Amino acid sequence: MAVERAPAGTSLIDVLDRVLDKGIVIDAYVRVSLVGIDLVTVEARIVVAAIDTYLKYAEAVGTLPSVSRPQALSAGDESELERMRAENVELRRRLEEAE
Repeated sequence: MAVERAPAGTSLIDVLDRVLDKGIVIDAYVRVSLVGIDLVTVEARIVVAAIDTYLKYAEAVGTLPSVSRPQALSAGDESELERMRAENVELRRRLEEAE
């Protein structure tokens, strides 16, 4: 009796996991012109990736300014941290009063 083997297929979940992990960039540039006059110009860049993957690679190639990512507070920013904590407490108190 011969053993039948199902073809090894890739599930949609595997493909989606790989795409989000590695990312896909589709870069298109279309220009429609008639007699040397540009009628329509379309530029499109479609990026499909997980947010973490996109941010990591976009910053590396310079398409994302590094200032757009929030900076962690350093140990020397104690006064700023205390101000933020006090503001948080005040906002929570106001929220409780409003309810």
